[in-house]
Amino acid sequence: MERTYISANDNRSLFYRELREALRSAGVNLVDAESDATATFSILYDHTDQRVLSVSARNEPTEYAVFYTIEYTLDSGEKNLLVPQMLTLTRDYTYDPTLILGKEHEQQLLRDAIVDDLVRIVLKQIATL
Repeated sequence: MERTYISANDNRSLFYRELREALRSAGVNLVDAESDATATFSILYDHTDQRVLSVSARNEPTEYAVFYTIEYTLDSGEKNLLVPQMLTLTRDYTYDPTLILGKEHEQQLLRDAIVDDLVRIVLKQIATL
């Protein structure tokens, strides 16, 4: 992984940006063209959302789950170093409609923590190759 290219459909996603930063911090030389790379890390799927976990008696949400799903693979030339891997991490939080701004901030903090965990997992997998 001397020179690595990251292939992604969305180069503005939180996971993409955090992965680039983590690889740079680890001393990996990231290149802008796949033709210049000795390895290609492909992000095949990158999606985050939330879903309602529970509702009150008045049918108002009281608990949400924030999730982030990625699918990725790693190739070096013609050799597949890592078959497609799919990871989903989830965090739950309670919701109070009277604290909308605080809960939005909490949701973003949870999403950031999930991405940090996903990047850490991916880097551990790469380090074992």
